[in-house]
Amino acid sequence: MTRHFLSLMDCTPKELRMLVERAVTLKAILRRREPHEYLRGSSLALIFEKSSTRTRVSFEAGITQLGGNSMFLAPAELQLGRGEPLEDTARVISRMVDAIVIRTHEHAKLVAFAAHSRVPVINALTDRFHPCQLLADMQTYFEHRGDIAGRTVAWIGDGNNVCQSWINAARQFGFTLRIATPAGYGPDPEILSAAGDAARPVASPQEAATGADLVVTDTWASMGQEAEKEVRARAFQGFCVDSRLMEIAAPDALFMHCLPAYRGVEVASDVIDGPRSVVWDEAENRLHAQKALLEFLLA
Repeated sequence: MTRHFLSLMDCTPKELRMLVERAVTLKAILRRREPHEYLRGSSLALIFEKSSTRTRVSFEAGITQLGGNSMFLAPAELQLGRGEPLEDTARVISRMVDAIVIRTHEHAKLVAFAAHSRVPVINALTDRFHPCQLLADMQTYFEHRGDIAGRTVAWIGDGNNVCQSWINAARQFGFTLRIATPAGYGPDPEILSAAGDAARPVASPQEAATGADLVVTDTWASMGQEAEKEVRARAFQGFCVDSRLMEIAAPDALFMHCLPAYRGVEVASDVIDGPRSVVWDEAENRLHAQKALLEFLLA
């Protein structure tokens, strides 16, 4: 049966931990400059309806380092742009490549594509989830602080696709997630409810951050929400992760942000550029975690 990676829930907790461990190993192999072309001859198609820096570069570099090749397909370059049914595009492309990475708006579109694909489909971001980001985030925490099981994570900001993937991560990796969002900007109630005691909304950023082992945020206006920036800026007043919030977190708490970051908006400059920040390791680990994922799905 073809395995897809549309959310973290498509893997078992054991498989996810295996992916994190493998990502750490692949990182060490790359730094030793040892050949590791385990997917020689494999072809990866990338269909991106939304712009990307880290996701595109990490997948293209990753498949190349594993000995394969990639092709970037913008919607305007496909027959999708001229009205070909999504299902037909999936049927055709999946007969020609070994895996397909999709970055799109509607999660339902990704699900429909996967249902008609013969090869693994990977979620490179939808309006519902961003699971590849969480693989890198988990790798980063494990590298810096060890196992995240039993720890407390504070999410401060918008209850967006990344937040919803953090909710799934709490379920799968066994940590507690406190979620602080302005009223009306919380995560999908269904996703939150499914997490049970693993994730819970709290009243304020201060309550979320108190004693937390990790503090996480994201931009307040994701791609496609640019018209809402001013409204969101007013709604999110008081939700900037600054030094005062980090001071009430655990003494060895880390800070993460999936980037791009807007200094002085959702995070203060002295936090993202400070000693507790691991955002650059987090960004680099997109490469290693996704290589582990490709290897898992293809090899």
